[in-house]
Amino acid sequence: MNKPHSFYIGLMSGTSLDGIDAVLAKIGPNGETSAQAAVSTPFSPELRKTLFELQSPGPNELHREKQAGNTLALAYAEAALQLLKKANLQPSDIAAIGAHGQTIRHQPHLGDLAYTHQTLNPALLAEKTGIDVIADFRSRDLAAGGHGAPLVPAFHAQQFISSENLAVLNIGGIANLTLLPKDGKVTGFDCGPGNMLMDAWIQEHQGNTFDKNGAWASQGKVNEALLKKMLSDPFFAKAPPKSTGRDDFHLAWLQEKIGTENINAEDVQATLLQLTVQSALDALACHAPQTQKMIVCGGGTRNTALMNLLKVKAQYLLKNSLEITTSDSVGIDPQLVEGLAFAWLAWAHKEKRPANLPAVTGAKGPRILGACYPA
Repeated sequence: MNKPHSFYIGLMSGTSLDGIDAVLAKIGPNGETSAQAAVSTPFSPELRKTLFELQSPGPNELHREKQAGNTLALAYAEAALQLLKKANLQPSDIAAIGAHGQTIRHQPHLGDLAYTHQTLNPALLAEKTGIDVIADFRSRDLAAGGHGAPLVPAFHAQQFISSENLAVLNIGGIANLTLLPKDGKVTGFDCGPGNMLMDAWIQEHQGNTFDKNGAWASQGKVNEALLKKMLSDPFFAKAPPKSTGRDDFHLAWLQEKIGTENINAEDVQATLLQLTVQSALDALACHAPQTQKMIVCGGGTRNTALMNLLKVKAQYLLKNSLEITTSDSVGIDPQLVEGLAFAWLAWAHKEKRPANLPAVTGAKGPRILGACYPA
């Protein structure tokens, strides 16, 4: 007998380090998912600073990481409780929370010693919310020889159904593509930096956490020599399956590409915007040139300059006509897609359904993802 719809909460804080998206999802017996309510809460400056510093090795980092995991769990719990209050629900109404945690290391290229680590104390989160928590979604796929990432293509395949050759471009801190061709052979991979380098550069030079609407980048001019250096990074030429993160793309990487050149800061920002757009479109042209429509989601959709550039460059980088829209066009707020995905991943764990896609992650086969921390 099919079970009725159930409520799940997805909690997501991505590589942009801007805050927490908490999404209440209604999920049906076959995984059909819809957003019922959402709240977004910013990180405190102290937590954001700590999580950023933990991206690189440092003194006493085991202690600092555990403290950050506790602090993040408390912040997640507060966001979840705000969401319950907004939806007029009780903890007992929720089947489970799907919590991604904050990635601070991602090293999938080390064979049997490969690892990925998302800081979080899921037991504390379960204790503070009174709701079962499903976390640590990436480790099982990694153990099966995969990258543990990206994980959202399985949800995209469930959610975005089309009779066209479709692609979904998620632009968070990192950008990733899900390819949904008409023949049903779903693939996907990280395609490069999304907002991450732009955010880091503007914070370094102007103290802002992000470039609103790409206004600062729009004041600059693309430095073609710098763009060429950045696009020559081996990651872009690597064949899927592939994943990336701050381990590969960070301020030190950018400074190394700039070298001794005297480039205006706004020109660097304009070039980083170009990098995000061109690396995504180059990947699409290489791996799915037959794509007819692309749905864009993630925080990058709020960057007007980025979205405009994406549409302009697509006209001459891709041979066929490509329709570009956002997930708003199918009734999903672009900011909520990843939160919904982790609610769906929690549902899949509870239902004992494999939720990785071996063609995406490189794993040996389908696996049930996540670990459960009962309330």
